[in-house]
Amino acid sequence: MKVAVSACLLGENCKYSGGSNRCDRLLEQLARHPEIEVVPVCPEVAGGLPTPRPPAEIVDGHVVNNQGVSVDAAYRRGVAHEMGRLRAAIDAGDLAGAVLQSRSPSCGVHQVYDGTFQGVLVPGRGLFADALSKAGVQLFDVADL
Repeated sequence: MKVAVSACLLGENCKYSGGSNRCDRLLEQLARHPEIEVVPVCPEVAGGLPTPRPPAEIVDGHVVNNQGVSVDAAYRRGVAHEMGRLRAAIDAGDLAGAVLQSRSPSCGVHQVYDGTFQGVLVPGRGLFADALSKAGVQLFDVADL
C-alpha cells in the first residue's frame, strides 16, 4: 500500500521559505505502519520552482507570487509531473491516499489563501490536491491528523 505525502511534511526543505513543515506526529504514525510505502511529493519543486521562492497564492484560478508574477505554468507542470509519477499506483488501486500540507496553493485540501497575500483563507483546494481528488484519491489534510 502506498501513500503520497507532501515532502515538506517529511522534513524536506522544499517549502517556499526554504524550510520544511516537518510533522513529527505524522512521521510517528507512519513509523507504526511499515507496510505503508511513503511516496514523497512536491509539485512546486517538480515544476522547476527554486527553494526558497516567493510565496504564491491562487488568484482568479491562476497561481501568482507576491511580486505579481505568474507562476501558474510551473505549478501546473509540477502537478502533471507528480500525477504522472503516481498514475500507475492510482490506476492499480495501490495509492491508499495522500497526506498534504494545509493551505498550500498546490496541496491545500480544505482551504487556500484568497490571493490577496493578507493571510485570508477561503474554502478550496490547491491544484495538486484537486487533481488527486478528481483521480479518486482520498485526501487527508495534515492538520486533521
